[in-house]
Amino acid sequence: MNPRTLRSWAFRMRGGIWTALAVLMLCLGKSGEGLILPGLSFVALGQGIRFWAAGTIKGYRRENVNADVLVTWGPYEIVRNPLYLGNGLIGLGWSLLAGPLVVAVFLISFFLLYGLLIIPHEEAFLEERFGQEYLDYKASTPRLLPFRIPRRRRLRGPFEKSRLWKSERHSLYVTVLGTAVFLLKALEVF
Repeated sequence: MNPRTLRSWAFRMRGGIWTALAVLMLCLGKSGEGLILPGLSFVALGQGIRFWAAGTIKGYRRENVNADVLVTWGPYEIVRNPLYLGNGLIGLGWSLLAGPLVVAVFLISFFLLYGLLIIPHEEAFLEERFGQEYLDYKASTPRLLPFRIPRRRRLRGPFEKSRLWKSERHSLYVTVLGTAVFLLKALEVF
């Protein structure tokens, strides 16, 4: 499988891959070894970032990359991939709930999945679709980690609360259910 095909496949299967990663983390975790307060804090922060990002864009829940406009405001002013930053924080929270070994497994898996497959797939589409506008945005905005304070100060922009229930409810269900299972394991319930 060539890299482009692999990236396209990973993008389409990102939800299923995420679920498989969560199950692997749960299986590798040890009851009673988790850090509960830090884990829950990262999960809450990650879901909050996802809400902010989901209300800022439309139509992100698709099997293929698609964009009518290049969104550069709100959380997209801070990083180019705030939804994936949110996922990373949620996954980091879950891994903290599962124990130290799982943190390493998660970080490596997240980097491989998002850093080498999913994000490059989206970037190729956006560069082709928006050309120089995207290249300028890419040059001035970090990919995933907010290493600097935004210069443009465009943190406010179009945000539609109505999108949240429609587009983010599935992710919220997964986050709540996943967090409950990881928390029960951390509390040595199973």
